[in-house]
Amino acid sequence: MFGCIVRRRRRKLMQQSFPAAWKEIIRRNVAHYKLLDEKERARLQKLVQILIAEKNWEGAGGLTMNDEIRVTIATQACLLILNMPHNYYRNVETVIVYPSEIVPPQRKPGFFETILHPLEPAYPIAGQAFRQGPLILAWEEVLRGGRHPGFGYNVVYHEFAHKLDMLDGAADGTPPLFARAAYREWIKVFSRQYLQLRSDLEKGKPTFLDDYGATDEAEFFAVATEHFFDQPVLMEKHAPEIYRMLKEYYRQDPAKRAAARK
Repeated sequence: MFGCIVRRRRRKLMQQSFPAAWKEIIRRNVAHYKLLDEKERARLQKLVQILIAEKNWEGAGGLTMNDEIRVTIATQACLLILNMPHNYYRNVETVIVYPSEIVPPQRKPGFFETILHPLEPAYPIAGQAFRQGPLILAWEEVLRGGRHPGFGYNVVYHEFAHKLDMLDGAADGTPPLFARAAYREWIKVFSRQYLQLRSDLEKGKPTFLDDYGATDEAEFFAVATEHFFDQPVLMEKHAPEIYRMLKEYYRQDPAKRAAARK
C-alpha cells in the first residue's frame, strides 16, 4: 500500500511542469547540464522534482534554505543516478547545508576506551555522509564544484557517491551492483587500482586520482566518482580501467558526452 502511494505521488510530481526559475538556476550553477541532450535534461528535471519533494532540506550555521540551494544540490545528485536503477537515494532523509566548511566536534573517547595515541584534531570539512543519518554539505563548495568543473573536485558527487556505496549497509567502496558476476570484476579492478594509488603515493609518484582516495576503499570510490563526472576525458586516458567500471555502473559515458559538445 505504501509503495502504491509513493508511486502515485511521484507520477503527479513528474506531470508538473518544471519551473522556469529552476531551469535558470541549473544553467547558472551546474555546468555539466550543458553537456546533456534534451532527453537527458528532461529526465534529470523529473528526478530533481522528486528528490526536492521527498527529502528534508535544512539550512544550518546561519544559512537560510532556498530553491537555489535545493535545486543546485539535487541536480548534481541526480546526475549520478540519471541512467541507473534507483530509488531516489532511499537512504538519504535529510540534507543539511552550511554556508561554508565546518569543523566537526572533537571526538571524545568512550568511557571504557584506552587512549594509546593523541586524538587527531578536527579539521574543516566540505561535506559528510553518515550511514544512518543526514548528509552534510558546505554551500560555498557546492557552488564552486557545480560552476567550475574540471578540477576533479565536487563535494556533491563525492558525498552522494558515499550514499550509493552505503545502500547495502556498508561503506566499503563496492556499491550494490546489478549482476552477481559484476562483483568479482569490480573488486578485482578497484582493489588493484586502490593499492596502486597507495603505492604510488608512498613512492612519491604523481597520480591522476586525488590522494584522498588512498584513505580507504570507500573514499577511493567517492573520489573516482568525482573524477568520472568532473574530468572524464582525462580519466579515460589516465585511469581507463576505473573509467570503464564506472561507465558500466553509472550507465553513462561523460567523456563521449564532453567530446560531442566540443
